[in-house]
Amino acid sequence: MSDSMMESLQDSAAQPRWYAIQCKGGESFRAAENLHNQAFEVFHPVLEVQKKRSGRLSWVKEPLFPYYLFIRLDRIASNWRPIRSTRGVLKLVVFGNEPVPVSDALIELLQQNACAQQDDIKANVYFRAGETVEITEGPFEELQAIFESQKGEERAIVLLNMLHRQQRLEMPISRLRRAT
Repeated sequence: MSDSMMESLQDSAAQPRWYAIQCKGGESFRAAENLHNQAFEVFHPVLEVQKKRSGRLSWVKEPLFPYYLFIRLDRIASNWRPIRSTRGVLKLVVFGNEPVPVSDALIELLQQNACAQQDDIKANVYFRAGETVEITEGPFEELQAIFESQKGEERAIVLLNMLHRQQRLEMPISRLRRAT
């Protein structure tokens, strides 16, 4: 092999690339924090979603890829050894014995989408317009309605069939659940 070919191989190995890390169950946030504290460049894409907890809707962050995150390393200068023993990390994703880089274009796209989601106004993702919901409390308890829209953070507008017509009602989102 010529010297120029050897130099180009070393240059490509020295270029930082993104790799996937598999995390222990439910510990991707812990793994990301611990890797970041060790000065690794980490990308952990998350989504903000609405969840019902104790009868109230709240916004929580969930990993886009449960059990996975991405780390930027180069094959020559980066010290890969501490990764295995980092709390929350299960292993580096490999095929055979070689870690396989993730496309830079894919990571850039995920990063752009993560920024776009943070810029968007929070939208109700718990119920979708046109979805059938069941009213769980109040005078219309156990009746089914059509979810129309969210009004503010904790109120919803639903369409309820009464007197042979669809009536628009405003009520707390916490009084709704998906119809079964």
